Amino acid sequence: MTLDVGQTVPDFSAPATGDTTFTLSDLRGQQVVVYFYPKASTPGCTTEGGDFRDRKVDFDAANTVIVGVSRDGLRAQENFKAKQDFNFTLVSDKDETVCRLFDVIKLKKLYGKEHLGIERSTFLIDSEGKLAQAWRGVKVPGHVDEVLAAAQALNAG
Repeated sequence: MTLDVGQTVPDFSAPATGDTTFTLSDLRGQQVVVYFYPKASTPGCTTEGGDFRDRKVDFDAANTVIVGVSRDGLRAQENFKAKQDFNFTLVSDKDETVCRLFDVIKLKKLYGKEHLGIERSTFLIDSEGKLAQAWRGVKVPGHVDEVLAAAQALNAG
């Protein structure tokens, strides 16, 4: 399944940090950034998460909630969040339900071997639950600023 801009994002729930369950529909009325990263505590994922952490106040001002998603288990997500002092929720998607909903599982190459993994991707969902913008194949440098600008513009109407 591929989500198109303007389409309502199907509701989903998944286990999350802080012994909670993240449910998308609980955030109606707010914009939501759902960003997918390949693996907790790896260099690119740490940098990207840190960029979101450092701009969270600006996302809050734009009525936008941040949530990170990977296939890591809850323990890995909790450790990653604590070690990096992340101030937003991380979702554990071990069964790839959320990843498949957003179509981010792709064939990747690592050291010449092919495997299925998460393609670094970010999605901005508007306050009514519709996909406002999608970034696929994300490069980390400058990405969070681009997402923030889109969230601010969307919030301003």
